[in-house]
Amino acid sequence: MAASDVLTRTQIDTALAALPDWTWGLGALRTSLKCPTAAAALELFAAIGELAQGANHHPDVDWRYETLFVTLTSHDAGSVVTARDTALATTISAAAHAVDALARPELLRTLEIAIDTDDIDAISATWRTALGYKRQEDGSLADPMGRGPSLWFQKTDTPKANRFHVDVTVPFSESGPVLDALAATGAALDHEQSPMWVVATDAQGNRLCICTEEGRS
Repeated sequence: MAASDVLTRTQIDTALAALPDWTWGLGALRTSLKCPTAAAALELFAAIGELAQGANHHPDVDWRYETLFVTLTSHDAGSVVTARDTALATTISAAAHAVDALARPELLRTLEIAIDTDDIDAISATWRTALGYKRQEDGSLADPMGRGPSLWFQKTDTPKANRFHVDVTVPFSESGPVLDALAATGAALDHEQSPMWVVATDAQGNRLCICTEEGRS
């Protein structure tokens, strides 16, 4: 398999069986690595930088005190997972273990904002201009620097009164406790599309979705 080969979902799942620190979601491999100290996190950050330079393949790394959030995807292949990503994930995990970092999948939550609309073209440019985002092939808007949440438009002939909702993507392995905690707050849960997503509605009618990688290609 060439390093640039795009992996199928089956191939990604096979690779993840040997990469317990990582999960797949929204077209990328993701991990959260908690280090013993902030200094160890910086050491790991530097090691990841060296590995990325050596591989000529650069992940997104977010340093938060003693924790690093790492996202791997091949932008030149259409922001999907390739063999380059699984190879770099393997070496990053080895570097993480060298500084006694632990994977914390429960910390992985990826935020997207959705807007109900019956005319995407009428509003897309306004949001793209205000946010400084770029339009993706699927019509969604994304921060070119990867800092802010992406925004997508849910096409519907009957937009809800509250047109906005938030999608929170979590690893399927961590979704049960999240949904249980939401139910404990009094949120109403609609499991019709589970496990791909569960719609949660708060006491005032505001919606959010807890999304997972299960059931997606």
